[in-house]
Amino acid sequence: MIWVTGDVHGADRIGERLNTRNFPQQKQMTKEDFVIVAGDFGLIWNLDAADRFWLKWLHKTKPFTTLFIDGNHENFDLLSTFPEEEWNGGKVRRINDSVLHLMRGHVFELEGKRIFTFGGAASHDREHRKEGVSWWAEEMPSEAEYAEGLRNLEGCNWEVDVVLTHTCSYSALQWISAELATEVKPDAMHEYFQNIQQRLSFKRWLFGHYHADMKLPEAQRLIYRDLVRI
Repeated sequence: MIWVTGDVHGADRIGERLNTRNFPQQKQMTKEDFVIVAGDFGLIWNLDAADRFWLKWLHKTKPFTTLFIDGNHENFDLLSTFPEEEWNGGKVRRINDSVLHLMRGHVFELEGKRIFTFGGAASHDREHRKEGVSWWAEEMPSEAEYAEGLRNLEGCNWEVDVVLTHTCSYSALQWISAELATEVKPDAMHEYFQNIQQRLSFKRWLFGHYHADMKLPEAQRLIYRDLVRI
């Protein structure tokens, strides 16, 4: 089984989101099954007692393996210290034996499904954050990461089952802005994903970042509190 949920922001929400009361389906899961967090995982923030407690809780207490893409609210300096390895067709950073970071621009084979992952997004609250303490420039992809994504999609002939990102395409952003009656300025990531959306064959595209749950046109879904099986 593979389940996806949205931003958990570390200790703030992860215990409530993934307890057995709110997520009873985990009783039928094993470490061969996966829960994927669509960015803003937040448990690699300062590795204080709270971070370590919840990472151990996921590893020792939960029956499933936890995967996450990075969002914008991550400590990228700390995240980069974890070892990289090849895993199920793509690159990951291993946090512990059952918590893995799915790196940007890679295609993973999970349970017969081909999943393209690409984390990162621009912080809307940048002015309230301090660089190197609560904000990192690496929240936005490098040119090498953009190129890596295109190269790996080319390698699978531009056909995947699931796209998992933190932010979304330009057209999805416009749709969300209208539905939520808010305005977010588009950036390079929205244009990058728009180009991918127009070219890629996919069955589902799930993304987080905007703290709402809603279905969009073209098999896309904004996910936050929901847990969705794929």
